[in-house]
Amino acid sequence: MTYQDIEASVKSCYATWSTTYFDEYYGLRAPYPPVHRELFKNILSAARAKKVLDAGCGPASLLRELFDMDMVLYGFDLTPEMVAEARRVFAERGLPPERIWEGSILDPASFRIPGSRGRCLFDAIVCSGVFPHIPEEADKQVLIAMRNAVKKGGVVAVEARNQLFALFTLNRYSYDFFMNDLIQGGNSSACLPEFTELAQNCARMLQQHFRMDIPKVRKGSAGEPGYDEVLSRTHNPIVLRELFLESGFKEVRLLFYHYHCLPPLCEAHNPEVFRAQSLAMENPTDWRGYFMASAFIITGKKA
Repeated sequence: MTYQDIEASVKSCYATWSTTYFDEYYGLRAPYPPVHRELFKNILSAARAKKVLDAGCGPASLLRELFDMDMVLYGFDLTPEMVAEARRVFAERGLPPERIWEGSILDPASFRIPGSRGRCLFDAIVCSGVFPHIPEEADKQVLIAMRNAVKKGGVVAVEARNQLFALFTLNRYSYDFFMNDLIQGGNSSACLPEFTELAQNCARMLQQHFRMDIPKVRKGSAGEPGYDEVLSRTHNPIVLRELFLESGFKEVRLLFYHYHCLPPLCEAHNPEVFRAQSLAMENPTDWRGYFMASAFIITGKKA
């Protein structure tokens, strides 16, 4: 698929989500409390950021949490419906709606305030829920665009889904990680001819040991593609950290969140206890986060 095809499908996925997204992921309807918002707020406070851009702001989900933090806030999003909702939220708060614009994270021009003259650098850029939807080969170019859009010493904080969590889930995520990243992730030309057949036999065996029926594929509700029907990648935190360093960042940190006290398939036995114990585990610097947390925020300063 071309970048245009990918973005078209992502737009379609989120177009009908603009008025309900915030409540579903930040409100009382959220399946898990949005613990990452405090992580973002702490990052921005520590950086003493005053001018902040949310790249892929959706309906101003994270920006709403920053309204009382004495910052000048900006945001852009790929989906016109999300932009309209974010502008409505800004206007309702008495903030200039033009601080929200339509743009693509794949386009470096989107990181410039429309109508601004010359370079207009930010103290910090935050990005949540967007990296799963960009192709792997675009990761570095997006990081470089973010680096170029912040001041020297400026902070970039990116949220991503944790690929290594698949080693703990014991479901179809585990199977996909084993077969597509661990086993097939190396140099296939170096494999023995007989290895392909062996790997195929192994794949059939592994399917018997993982819960291939969970999690359910998230589909759209009104004919549009659902989250799992568009590009929705996970990221290896070890690899993404190296990519941050290669892209000109220093003091790169990993902050893990959305812990799971047991493999997710155990949640159905007692959801309330599962959730309470998982929340009690929340610690962004715990090494177990590499495997037991489904998401992470990675931060770096412009070198």
